[in-house]
Amino acid sequence: MRKLSVTAATLCLVAQLATAQIKLPSPSPGATISQTIGTTDITINYSRPSLKGRTPFTDAYVPTGKVWRTGANGATAFTTSTDVMINGKPLPAGTYAIMSIPEKSDWTLIFNSNKAVTEQTYKPEEDVLRVQLKPTASSEKLETFTIGFSDLTDSTAKLNILWADVKASADLRVDVNANSAANVDKAVAEKPDDAGVLQAAASYNLSKGRNLDQALSWIEKSITLKETYRNLYVKSQILARMGKYTDALPLAQKALSLGQSSNDAAFSFFKEGIEKSITEYTAKLPAMPAVKGVKGKKKA
Repeated sequence: MRKLSVTAATLCLVAQLATAQIKLPSPSPGATISQTIGTTDITINYSRPSLKGRTPFTDAYVPTGKVWRTGANGATAFTTSTDVMINGKPLPAGTYAIMSIPEKSDWTLIFNSNKAVTEQTYKPEEDVLRVQLKPTASSEKLETFTIGFSDLTDSTAKLNILWADVKASADLRVDVNANSAANVDKAVAEKPDDAGVLQAAASYNLSKGRNLDQALSWIEKSITLKETYRNLYVKSQILARMGKYTDALPLAQKALSLGQSSNDAAFSFFKEGIEKSITEYTAKLPAMPAVKGVKGKKKA
């Protein structure tokens, strides 16, 4: 009778733990990795199984040639804040489940629209993108399944899937210029009367040689809202880029004067550039015509 009571108590305890949602250790703990590429934020949420003496990508464990959730527990989620190219193919901004089909000589990496997909519920017609990966032998044998990023630039990165001695990578690319320009336009639309935002937007256009007339309009409004040596200098640079050195020079001179009297500690970082611009603008001014002397009358 006592044995039955203990068994009943054990079952009761298990049921309570299950319904109370108590956080306990998981054999495949969850992980989140985030990476910014240019202005694009990419986040991957996944679970990390460990080998524990097993060999993956064999008939016995994570079999090859069959769809796999690319992790454990729930579906691996891939979120990108902007459109991204993966191995040269477009993937729209959004959240997707990452599935894969491991093979000895190549992998198929799948982005599926069903965020709760499993191997049992997977439907190819719900795929948004499929790309092929070439697995390579990793120099380090990883006990725990890992997804990560490497080889970062402001517009590219590699997405790496690693486990045991296998590494499969995909090339990611974002249109950083288009994304940055969209962010600039959005910021101005949201804060059209913010002098700092207008100055930053005008500076971006100037740096990219993008729509200088728009940049000039933005910086003029910034100056109207709050004149500073910084926005005056930006305006002088825009005018100079447009070839209007006669108009650019007095603005740069005024920017230098305002900066020197501003007590702004950051001015020291701008001073040399403003002085250099004044010299360059002065050298590009059109030469003044020589004034001819008036000849006196000859004496009789």
